[in-house]
Formats: sequence, structure tokens, C-alpha cells
Amino acid sequence: GVEFELIAIPGGEFLMGSPEDEADRLEDEGPRRKVKVSPFWMGKHEVTWDEYEPFMMTEVRREKHGGWTDFDPATHDAVDGVSQPTPPYTEMSFGMGQSGYPAVCMTQHAANKYCQWLSAQTGHFYRLPTEAEWEYACRAGTTSAYSFGDGDLDEHGWYYDNSNDKYQKVGTKKPNPWGLHDMHGNVSEWTADAFGEAYPVPDDGGVLINPWTVPERLYPRVVRGGSWFDDPDRLRSAARLGSSEDWKQQDPQLPKSLWYHTDASWVGFRVVRQLEIPTLEEMDAHWNSARGKR
Repeated sequence: GVEFELIAIPGGEFLMGSPEDEADRLEDEGPRRKVKVSPFWMGKHEVTWDEYEPFMMTEVRREKHGGWTDFDPATHDAVDGVSQPTPPYTEMSFGMGQSGYPAVCMTQHAANKYCQWLSAQTGHFYRLPTEAEWEYACRAGTTSAYSFGDGDLDEHGWYYDNSNDKYQKVGTKKPNPWGLHDMHGNVSEWTADAFGEAYPVPDDGGVLINPWTVPERLYPRVVRGGSWFDDPDRLRSAARLGSSEDWKQQDPQLPKSLWYHTDASWVGFRVVRQLEIPTLEEMDAHWNSARGKR
């Protein structure tokens, strides 16, 4: 019964990455390259606890492994075949707030499985944005370090100096030019990509079309946008961060959880819905890109 809002993102081309003279630029943000993305819808803000907890805490029995591929409602008594997170071993909001606040501490696998579960509930295909889609949506047609140009960061994002050491309710800062809130700060956001060097420039110098660096290992994966815990430079449109096993240091379980990054209380995500319906193989590739990887 929870409602959420999507923003229509027009397809188009843009220069991905940061120019060499951008302040606080890191090497992994370049070289800049031309990228073309297809139209899609994107969450107006991060997925909140209101949206995430029905997946995370449901009392309906579901499998806890990586997901069923042979679910048959005639023979299985679970309501659906989308795997469910194991019960959290601590309160995952860490007292920072729940209703109206961004959900955090999930692994990329958990975020992928939420997208699969949400797709099952709605009948529409949802997934994480690719890194290219995320930056394209964040920039919203701009080429400056931030989507608001020379405006005031305090009006557009939550970061270390103004967040009171915690995340804040979603949508309370000004949106970017395309109506997306919290693209700069509040919580960093999972993308679908493996973290490595920036997308390669094509040999012919042409345009990359809907690129996706499909993960082959569990670490590192790309998060974007910066968070309440970061300095302003990490909130730039081109800033990138790779996930780490260190995000599970507090996890008391052996082996470590597939579902939680207890030390990453500044990581969340938002969903996208692409215009074209993908094949079943493409759906599976997105929803299960973190399963079985080490």
C-alpha cells in the first residue's frame, strides 16, 4: 500500500565524467566520453524505509538463498520466489529515523532483490540504475560539478557539515533540474555496475550506448552521489566510490551476511524502470548480478 513517485528521464547523449580542470577531480572520473542512454523512469528520491521494510521484514515465508529459478505455485507453499533478507542482527536505522527516511545498510544484492520483489508486486520491471544512467540523471543536462551550477550546496544536498551526523528525510532539499531530489548527498546510492576504470572510450571515438560494466566479482561495486557523512567534493555529479568488505566489519555472522553492510549506514539506493521491456535473461542478469560472487 506504499506509494512512490517516479520521474520520466528523457533519453539523450552527454559527456560522462569530469574535465581535468574540475576541482577535487579524481583520476577514475575520466577520461570524459560520449554516452547515449535510452529513456527511463527514476525514483524521485531514495527508497525509504516505508518502501523497503515490507520486503525486508515481511512475515510471509520466503526463501533466504539467492532466489528460485523453478518456482511453481502449485507445489511450493511460499507466496513468491523472491528471496528475502535474513532478520537483521541490529536495528539498521541506528536511531536516525525510519518513516520518510532513506533505507540504508543493504548490500547491492539486497537492493537487486528488492527490485525483483517490487517488480513482482507491480508487474513492471524495476532495477538499479547503471552508472551511466545515474550520472546522466544527476547532471540533468548540466556540465558543471554539481547539477545546480554555482548555487548553494546547502540548498540542494545533505553532507557532513549540515547533516547533524545522520541522514535526513528524503525530498527536503531542492531537486535537480529534472525534479530528482537528493542526488547530491543524504545517502550514497547503489548502481548496477562493477567499480573499475571509467567506461572505455570506443576505438573509433564514437558514442557508448547504454553501457553497463557487468560485475564479475562481489567487490567493488559502484555507489554514487555522496552522503551525509561526506565532504562536499564527494557529492559532485562525477564522483565515484567502490564498495568494500570493510563495510561489514561489525557483522558478527560467519560467513558474513549477503544482505547487510552494517558499517555503511550512509549507503542506500533508488530504482529505475526502463521504457523497453527487457528479455527474461536481461532481467535475471540485473537481479542476480551479485549472487554467488566472491
